Amino acid sequence: MNFNFYTHCDIAFGKGSSAEIPGMIERYGMKNVMVIYDQGVQAAGIADKVLEKVKEANVNITVYDKVLPNPANDQVEEAALIAKEAKINGFVAVGGGSSIDFAKAVNILMTNPGPIGRYGGIGNVVNDVYPLIAIPTTAGTSSEITNVVALIDNQAVCKYVIIDNKITATGVIADPEFTKTMPASVTAATGMDAITHAVESYISNMASPLTEYNSLKALQIFYRNLPKAVEDGSDMEAREQMMLGCIIVGFAFSNANLGLVHGIAHTLSAHFGLSHGMANATVLPYVMEFNAESCPEKMVELAKAIKLPLTGDLNKDKYLFAKEMKRLSNKIGIRTLSEQGVDIKDLDMLAEDVLKEPVLNFNPRQNITKEQIMEILHKAF
Repeated sequence: MNFNFYTHCDIAFGKGSSAEIPGMIERYGMKNVMVIYDQGVQAAGIADKVLEKVKEANVNITVYDKVLPNPANDQVEEAALIAKEAKINGFVAVGGGSSIDFAKAVNILMTNPGPIGRYGGIGNVVNDVYPLIAIPTTAGTSSEITNVVALIDNQAVCKYVIIDNKITATGVIADPEFTKTMPASVTAATGMDAITHAVESYISNMASPLTEYNSLKALQIFYRNLPKAVEDGSDMEAREQMMLGCIIVGFAFSNANLGLVHGIAHTLSAHFGLSHGMANATVLPYVMEFNAESCPEKMVELAKAIKLPLTGDLNKDKYLFAKEMKRLSNKIGIRTLSEQGVDIKDLDMLAEDVLKEPVLNFNPRQNITKEQIMEILHKAF
């Protein structure tokens, strides 16, 4: 048995953990800090709370507050120029996966030449980057713990990833209080994104005993707590458990990678601006149904992990998990592709582009055809 497993992070977890921001900044030697977030985080009042803590560290602060839901190359380049002019040597990213991924990408360009697109793929970042403190306000992407950046290339009209251990956040402040302002729809979409991470990393052809353990543990946490968090956003125990699960599953998929669900979601986000979580959630049941042919035993293990009743017939039980994901999605309000503005005439183009996604290399079912992707998209429509 041979495998690699990488983890690197200083994690402060729990209610009130934001109090540790000044100490982290000091430990990491930050003097000129760029604080990155979006307008939603600003409107929720979270940005001001974080800025107060950053100010306690007596550092020079530059704010970049224009992060978009699907950040693109040109915006990263713009922010990097601002950061270089301010002689930034440390970052604090506050928000969901978009803001944290954005900060990772800007950080790359502080010590590596542009353009940012040259670092797409695995292990292409040459030089070490500056310290980054990631402060998640959603429970879904696990960007705070992973070695992954997802960006839109506007010219190529595609979503691509940069995967490199050098870009992992130095420190994480995981305070569930910061997730309280998430509306139910965002809680549902990001939560299903988290479930997708657990499922795809578990069935990945790069999975190992260490990633499988984390994948299953995280799945159990999400399955128990996501409906509670959607139904009652003030349920802080459920919020805390969702945030914990995201850290656990981050260790899994940053090592095992993902698969076809993310390949489709990347394409949907690139062409139609769909939120990453909602795009994943919409197609998850149908991709799991498709993959069951190649990994039936693992699909049964997923069903066992969340205590679904098994029949003992592998040919039937391998589909139980996919059916349960469809039920759960319906319960928490996940929308179909048509409800999200996708036109049926666009499915052919989407299927063609999905085939170009590198993440398909890690999917358990290989030799995927355009026709098979079309079938999945039609089911999700």
